[in-house]
Amino acid sequence: MKIIMDTREKPCAVGKILREFDKQGIEIIRQKLDVGDYMVDGDNSISVDRKQNLSELACNVTTDHERFKAEMLRAMKNGTKLIILCEHGPSMACLEDVKGWKNPRLKYSPCATTGERLHKVLQTMAARYEVEFLFCTKGQTGKKIIELLGVKNE
Repeated sequence: MKIIMDTREKPCAVGKILREFDKQGIEIIRQKLDVGDYMVDGDNSISVDRKQNLSELACNVTTDHERFKAEMLRAMKNGTKLIILCEHGPSMACLEDVKGWKNPRLKYSPCATTGERLHKVLQTMAARYEVEFLFCTKGQTGKKIIELLGVKNE
């Protein structure tokens, strides 16, 4: 099987992921994706959208809300299960853990999103748009993407 990686994924940010794919003998095709960042070639049933941390995810659901919502709606329309994989680190294992997140922006802006608020927004989006929010460390991302897409090297 081959994995399609969105062309907007920056190679310098995904080096570990690409090394894991290579190690497992998985071929990469770089191509623009309508939904997410990673998908199995020829199968649009699942797409994984990688987020580098909760700060990026918080920005997506607040500042970029309409764009993010449009992507989730596209996934639903296409029959694609969208999985948001957030590489926040070992302190985030599940959606419930987001409640305890301390947004670094709160130091500078008292109006910045809190962990409690982000948790509520993500929970609402998961229910409304049938998207799943999962978490891992940067070192686990490649393996997690392979697992979530159900890729087996041939």
